Amino acid sequence: MRHLGILALAGFILLPLVQAILLSFMATLPTPAQGSIGLMNYRGVLEDPELRAAMVNSLVYVVLNVVLCITFGLPAAYALARYRFTGDRHFLLVILVFRVTPPVVLSLPIFILFSQFGLVNSPVGIALVHCLFNLPVAVWVLESFIRAVPREFDETAYLDGHSGPSFFFRHLIPQIAPGIGVAAFFCFIFSWVEVVFARILTVTGGKPITMAIQAMFSFQTDIGKVMAMTCLSLVPGVAMIWFVRNHLARGFTLRA
Repeated sequence: MRHLGILALAGFILLPLVQAILLSFMATLPTPAQGSIGLMNYRGVLEDPELRAAMVNSLVYVVLNVVLCITFGLPAAYALARYRFTGDRHFLLVILVFRVTPPVVLSLPIFILFSQFGLVNSPVGIALVHCLFNLPVAVWVLESFIRAVPREFDETAYLDGHSGPSFFFRHLIPQIAPGIGVAAFFCFIFSWVEVVFARILTVTGGKPITMAIQAMFSFQTDIGKVMAMTCLSLVPGVAMIWFVRNHLARGFTLRA
């Protein structure tokens, strides 16, 4: 009975994905070729310059967002884990408020600020605003992993003659690699599926995959092409999970 329940749940979860994959190989427009199966939808997506540009834009701002969050989150997390100062725990709580703040609340002031700096219609602008929400998550995750490393680990490295950068890159980062994998995973996912700022900050150009898919819906929508674009948008996420799968599994185990 238990296995039947698990199979039913798996079928319920996977059914929309299976249907999307099947439709992505099928001609859905009312033409003589309707119902035929092939790669015509994927060819249509890859031959469309706007859709190709959207995929590149998404990859650019997501990678930039992850790199910035990890680069600046590591020193901040180390400072919170190793040093004591007035309001240190409250500081971590305050920066986490940005993660739970609805993006719509900050959309207008961010648009005005970014327009003054020429960051509208640019993947860089989206990456920077995503860091506002993802950096607190990265700091929170990394701080808990650094705190789990004994202080004697730091002291031993410094007694061995290691400088600050040497200690970070040769000792600390390998030690908390699972935490970096978890932080990178969350930053990637939160940035990849975000829609609000992608809509607001890409008025005429620099549109990511989420906005490109939305723009494909019209009076006569090519559902097969939409599903092909949707399936292609899943590839980077699956690849991200594959590359960090070992660190991700170990990281969640250590967090638990």
